[in-house]
Amino acid sequence: MLLLEIDLGERRVTKREIEASGPVEVGLYVHRDTWRLDPLSPQTPVVFGMGPLAGSGLFGVHRLVFVFKSPMSKTLHVSTVGGVAYKAIGMGARAVALVGMAEKPTAVFIANGEVQFVETQPGDAYRVIEELHQRYGEFFQKHDARALVVGPAAFSTYNGAVVSLDLRDGKPAPGAEDFAARGGPGTVLARGHNVVAIVLGGAKKRETKPVDEVFRRKFGRGYVEVLNEKIVKYRYDPKMGTGGTFGVNYPHYRDLVPLFGYKSIYMSREERIKHADAVLQLFWRPFQAEVFERGKSWYNCGEPCPAVCKKVWRGKKVDYESFHAVGPFIGNYLFEEAVPLVDKIDRYGLDAIEAGYLIAWIFDSLHVGLLKPEEVALTDVPAFDPSSFRFVKDSQHNAQLASKLIDGFVENSTEVLALVAKLGIRKAARELERKFRDRVKSVGVRFRDLVVYVAFGTEGYMTPSFYWAPGLVAPMYVQGRYWSNYSPVVMEPEEFAKSCLERALVEAYVDNLGLCRFHRGWAEPVLPELYALAGVKSPTAEIYRSFVRYSRLAGAEPMPWESKRARELVSTLARELAGEKFEYDDYYEWWVRFKNALDRLISEVE
Repeated sequence: MLLLEIDLGERRVTKREIEASGPVEVGLYVHRDTWRLDPLSPQTPVVFGMGPLAGSGLFGVHRLVFVFKSPMSKTLHVSTVGGVAYKAIGMGARAVALVGMAEKPTAVFIANGEVQFVETQPGDAYRVIEELHQRYGEFFQKHDARALVVGPAAFSTYNGAVVSLDLRDGKPAPGAEDFAARGGPGTVLARGHNVVAIVLGGAKKRETKPVDEVFRRKFGRGYVEVLNEKIVKYRYDPKMGTGGTFGVNYPHYRDLVPLFGYKSIYMSREERIKHADAVLQLFWRPFQAEVFERGKSWYNCGEPCPAVCKKVWRGKKVDYESFHAVGPFIGNYLFEEAVPLVDKIDRYGLDAIEAGYLIAWIFDSLHVGLLKPEEVALTDVPAFDPSSFRFVKDSQHNAQLASKLIDGFVENSTEVLALVAKLGIRKAARELERKFRDRVKSVGVRFRDLVVYVAFGTEGYMTPSFYWAPGLVAPMYVQGRYWSNYSPVVMEPEEFAKSCLERALVEAYVDNLGLCRFHRGWAEPVLPELYALAGVKSPTAEIYRSFVRYSRLAGAEPMPWESKRARELVSTLARELAGEKFEYDDYYEWWVRFKNALDRLISEVE
């Protein structure tokens, strides 16, 4: 694959061919010796690229993939953004590695292998994109380009996302807003390299691949027929009368959806059902009525795609993760109250999932008395007790507090918020436990015990996606994505480690192909054939072993659970499904057996 290497400090551009089957392998190659470096060092590259099937005529193969050293996990992470590669096909290379620090905040324009550097001031992420189109409209039009930017949060917090909003005729294209957010890639671009924006475009060369032959051999049916069957959940499931992650997850998971920063894992099933009914009525129903019953406001991420998975409510794209983050997870059951919160997070350029954890953690810390409102730029405490929660009134109250808290976090407006913005949740929890030692002793609860995260090494961590699933907190080497078994199941640790690794390998191959996960249903059974169709060698388990080696060298291996709530996420599901009760030694034994089995399997799998 052709790699474009850009030194921002020297403004030097070089090109070279490297042996790799996709952008994840490119990232691993570029980062092979960066384990010694700080994630925010200018010498630590940010790699992004597209899969080998971009431009092939297949659907769902146009995600742009970022590989970077995360300021959260302290090891390599992968984050992807939808539709961007459809416009980036003509950038003149399959992947780009950015290194060095620009002297001033900079936008990097790439088209047809040529690179331009333009001084650009940061700000509201959407506004920056609009201003780039206004100032450089000729470039966007000539090269059919799309912009990726960071927001203010990338410069002031550890949690900056990469934001992309496709504009058509000067207006935002409905649904075509997406984010490479998990792990802090925007923070790495902003604070490590002084990059505000990346604009990608160029002459497009597209060719149609003979994919029908592959599917007729495998399924006895053509590609489009199989595809339409496999994307039902994300387009529209007639059995459920809804579609998309937001539409499907609430009625599907019902009482297993995590509420109040995972405090719902302590509730009886009867209590959870009561809350699930309220969530369906107040949070899910307004979306369902607008997007499915009154009309069909369904769009795609920027590439032509029959999944039309982007469900848009009055101009705002709605996904489960981002809306749940500032909805039921923080004690807000009103959909209309979540919309401006998601929009604020997006414009600041924050990872919505991590923002949800941050808000819920601080809310819970206020609720139990570990923090005082004025210490986090608030004037009141949230309603964070599920047993006494008033669905409408308390939702409005919590949403108002969340809006102020987001502002305070990005602005570093208090000592506590600045500490969290600088260090992240795991390290900040330790500092707060020292700072408020007397409160911790009096309350009898540690800061770290009120939030769910996976620990890596001595400082790294990752918060999981919003599922009550042991695989999302299991000691896997890459978390924060779906590189694990994320079903709500309980197994013996050895068996579970095997299932998690199998899922991780397939997910890595999917990401390396630049493929949207919503298309994995048709793609996974023919992954080797798809790589062959692209004319590249199919990856092996070595791709995951490379992440393992890097994590070990970087001192960022998975560590036993520090958080009581993370441990109890596992044990409460075991109680729910199998009637098992865990004690502390049981947690540790489960973790060790899983980790030992995983490491053995990693060394053996081909």
